[in-house]
Amino acid sequence: MPDTSAGAGSGAGHAKAALRKEFLQRRNSIPPEVRKVKSSTIQSTLAMLDEIKNAGTVLLFASFRSEVSMAGMITSTLASAKRVVLPKVDVATGMLQLFEISSPDELVPGYMGIPEPSETADRKPFDINDIDAVIIPGACFDEKGNRVGYGGGYYDRLLSGLTKSIPVIAPAYEEQLVDAVPAETHDIKVSIIVTDRRVIRCDNYQFGPAAL
Repeated sequence: MPDTSAGAGSGAGHAKAALRKEFLQRRNSIPPEVRKVKSSTIQSTLAMLDEIKNAGTVLLFASFRSEVSMAGMITSTLASAKRVVLPKVDVATGMLQLFEISSPDELVPGYMGIPEPSETADRKPFDINDIDAVIIPGACFDEKGNRVGYGGGYYDRLLSGLTKSIPVIAPAYEEQLVDAVPAETHDIKVSIIVTDRRVIRCDNYQFGPAAL
């Protein structure tokens, strides 16, 4: 995605751009058969999190290129009778619109070829505050929950609209972890990182009534 995020020209923005390039190359270099095994492990761990078990509505994403596969997670979440919502890029506004799906068959190639919910007359946008748990992609992360996305700022803008505390969860290969990500004021942190080796609950994250 093009780099349209706030701060893209700042020192932190340049540092994140370098990290983005480096870690996307690292992610792409993982052999497909290894990515498949890692993705399976990550999805199984995600499904077992209390934050997902207790959620009635989950925002997921349809994987693209070398991202951790979410195909199994979408299918299993639908099968568990939860509501499944996926993002669709609105190029005109620079925002993500959220739409519920009832089947993976409702996904079609959208912005830059990314699978997105198909447009139908009866499909109404979801509000981010009607979501109970968010699962988002990224290029790399640190253990404090700082994230380098793809440069468009779409998820930062989406999550800035939250008026309640909900878990923001990032599935990532272990190879996507970095010691430190330079944070900017508009950046939204993730609260949990799930890799093929561990679950990282990031700094100051609380789950349950105390977090509300």
